Formats: sequence, structure tokens, C-alpha cells
Amino acid sequence: MIHWEIPVAIPLNDDDKIINGYECSPHSQPWQVYFTYNGNRWCGGSLITARWIISAAHCYKQPKTLIAHLGEHDTSKEEGTEQHIQVEKAYQYFYYSPYYIDNDFMMVKLAEPAQFNQYVQPINIASSCPTAGSKCLVSGWGNLKISGVQYPDNLQCLELPVLSEASCKSSYPAQITDNMFCAGYLEGGKDSCQGDSGGPLICNGELYGVVSWGQGCAQTGYPGVYTKVCIYYDWIRNVVENY
Repeated sequence: MIHWEIPVAIPLNDDDKIINGYECSPHSQPWQVYFTYNGNRWCGGSLITARWIISAAHCYKQPKTLIAHLGEHDTSKEEGTEQHIQVEKAYQYFYYSPYYIDNDFMMVKLAEPAQFNQYVQPINIASSCPTAGSKCLVSGWGNLKISGVQYPDNLQCLELPVLSEASCKSSYPAQITDNMFCAGYLEGGKDSCQGDSGGPLICNGELYGVVSWGQGCAQTGYPGVYTKVCIYYDWIRNVVENY
């Protein structure tokens, strides 16, 4: 998630976190991916086929500098479940606007197929758009603290409700497009944030959202903003079939 300190569409930070979540049951999110960029932990993603991952466009780096890590839970050690695969290609959605953080959506192709097993599985993508009140789950290895830095070794999870379009636009006047939605708690305290960008928001067993941006993390009145996967359904199919 891009972290804002001021309410204008200027990204100040390229990463995100889970605030006040909990450790996921090990390997309960087998589609969860994280990338390293030149050896450093970068963004998250969601495996949708053996070769393709969905992430956020603001996470783009030259493909050869990215490694995708699958089958992970505790990143502090090798558990024997991991697959570390070089990225071959990355396609930002062609209408991505880095200034407005609109169409913050990217497809990432692996240089070789992931091997499916109980630790590595794809997630179905949603063809319908999220509805207010839906109960969803966000996951990632992002920063655990609202202020300061503490990155977890173990994958973190957090249940979040989808908020109404009116609530979302009230929190971020003139900044929410049809390609975005809000999920979280207006009272603050729980959120995704630095390190979780590009990662999954899962509702009803399908990928509905991609962690994108927000003002601060877990701040009162400022829920997390997610990219709507449904908007890109046809483009996803085209990329997977033709690229």
C-alpha cells in the first residue's frame, strides 16, 4: 500500500503493512506471493495460474530484478515448502496513473511454472465487483506498527469489511475512482499498510481486491483503498492467453 501523510494524490511510500491482525494459519493462503527486488523484500501478489501473478502497478520493477517467493509462511527460515522463481515479464495496466494511483493493477509472469501442491495453489479471480458489507481477508508480511517499523517473519492475516462507496468517497473526497473500493474500519486501528502492497483481499474464496493505497495506516476515518479485480477480468484473461 502506498502510505500518504497528506490528503493529495501523491504517493510518498511504496509499501504497506497489516496492523493489528494475527498470524495466519500456516499455508492457509497458498496463493500468497511476495517479491524480492534485488534481494530485498518488496511487494505482495496473488498466484492465479502456474505462470501468472496479480499485483499492484506501483510495485513495478524491471522483471529481471524480481524474484517471486511462493509456499512461504515463516520467512526467517527455509521450511522446505518454498518455491523461489525468477520473474520473466511484468505488465502494468495500460491506463495506470501513478499520480492518481488509478488502475493500480499489474500482471507478472514467472520464468517457469509454479508447481502446485498443498502449499502453492492459485486463487480464483472474481468476475463480480465487491459489495458493501462483504467480509474479506487481507494478508501479507508488511509492517506491524502504525509508527516505527517491525516486519513479521510469519504471514499476517486480518478480516475486513468492504465499505460503501459513499463512505469511501467521504473519506477520500475527489480521489476514489470506479476502479477502487475501500475496506476496513472507519474507527481505525486495523489496516493493511507498508509491505502488503499488491497483495490479496479475498472475499468468498475469490480474489476481489489488490492492496493499493491509503492515508497513513489504520488511521481513524481513513480505511485502506483497494483496486477492484473485477474491472480487469477480461484483460486478465487476454494477458494469460496471449502473453
